[in-house]
Amino acid sequence: MIIKVHDWQDISKEFSDSILLGNGASISIDKSFTYDSLRRYATDNSLLSDSITTLFDFFKTSDFELILRLVWHATKVNEALGVIDSKTENAYQHVRDCLINTVQCIHPEHSKVKDQFLAITDFLSSFKTVLSLNYDLTLYWVMMYAKGLDNNHMFKDCMINGEFKSDWQELRKSVNHRFKNTSLVFYPHGSLVLARNITEQEVKLVSHKDNDLLESILKHWRSSNYIPLFVSEGTSEQKVKAIKNSHYLSIVYREVIPSLGDNLTIFGWGFGEEDTHILKKLKDSGVKRIAVSVYQNDQLYCRRVSEMIHTHIRNNIEVIFFDSESNDCWNKKNSYDT
Repeated sequence: MIIKVHDWQDISKEFSDSILLGNGASISIDKSFTYDSLRRYATDNSLLSDSITTLFDFFKTSDFELILRLVWHATKVNEALGVIDSKTENAYQHVRDCLINTVQCIHPEHSKVKDQFLAITDFLSSFKTVLSLNYDLTLYWVMMYAKGLDNNHMFKDCMINGEFKSDWQELRKSVNHRFKNTSLVFYPHGSLVLARNITEQEVKLVSHKDNDLLESILKHWRSSNYIPLFVSEGTSEQKVKAIKNSHYLSIVYREVIPSLGDNLTIFGWGFGEEDTHILKKLKDSGVKRIAVSVYQNDQLYCRRVSEMIHTHIRNNIEVIFFDSESNDCWNKKNSYDT
């Protein structure tokens, strides 16, 4: 049986509660994001030493953030106790520098992708809640771009003075007469803009200029005062452990995902086994209808996704599919511009 793939414009009015963005969303902005694994990029480009590879293997993980955090804490403990341990310090610096080099190589510059921000802003403005599983800066850049538009809409990441506001639901209320509508934005797996310090305080790193935000973040990492807060790799079980180790990520996981409304749109997500924890958490939500983007009418993908949703969430959820290349969808030019 052929599963129908709709045009986004034909179903968009039925889906306005929440959207979940996967790596395909970033890839459509810039092909450099095709490298969804930072460790794989580092390995393929011979950036990892044998000793660091041993650390990844010992802790049975591919998560850069976890390894960086472990050796970072070790160096800080040694420093506090006056223990001279050049091997641990060298390991930390190597992992840190390797991560910095990898991110610099993969991540596009602001100027290269900014022409897509208006289309993305128009698309995301129709949703009350936006969740991105991607670690990159493109969504944050879009939010900053949207601030300069006179469209009565505001995006809020629930960060006040750089710290997450635990009663995030209150931020749906508009206190500025300029903005009639609000979209709340969350990162279930963290982001480059998020970091933690040695006392585990979690903050958002900012810059006065969007086009130097990436370099500003990397500068904070080089200072050894902050490490990144994102979970980009590992099995589903490993990601859940990392999520529970973070105040911000755990609140998004426990509170935000179960409260996405009646309908959910999913764009650019591959539905890999490593992310089944997201589907299982959606079981706690009231979502009744899910619209999933599909590329080039991939019927095998449609059938696999339908089965995963009905297996991990609920059997009675309505699942429909739409063409990821549809006009007005994500970064595609609006119909009146074509």
